[in-house]
Amino acid sequence: MKLTVKNLKVILVLVILGFGIGIYLQDLEHRKSTAHAWKANRYNLSRFNKITEYNKKMNSRNWKRMRDSIALQLDTLMILKFRREVDSLNELEQKNAKVQHAGSTLATSLSSSE
Repeated sequence: MKLTVKNLKVILVLVILGFGIGIYLQDLEHRKSTAHAWKANRYNLSRFNKITEYNKKMNSRNWKRMRDSIALQLDTLMILKFRREVDSLNELEQKNAKVQHAGSTLATSLSSSE
């Protein structure tokens, strides 16, 4: 293929078109990520505002009750997390027991067939 002026123009148009499409697709992805970031920031901002209002409500009279409420919520969270860990350990033990049982049955069947 000879590089004529027509071929060079076609190649140039294709390269420029490729860059244009690439920039357009990159802009679309940037808009999506920006929208997600704004949504996350709004959530964090509303959470921060709730914490600020909670601190404004706290005074010397209700401080102990609020502190106990926070401690109770943390205790509940820790109990739930502990239960989840125990459940996952139990599932793992059951899987290991099944694998060991299957391995021992396979070993006995192999030894009996010899």
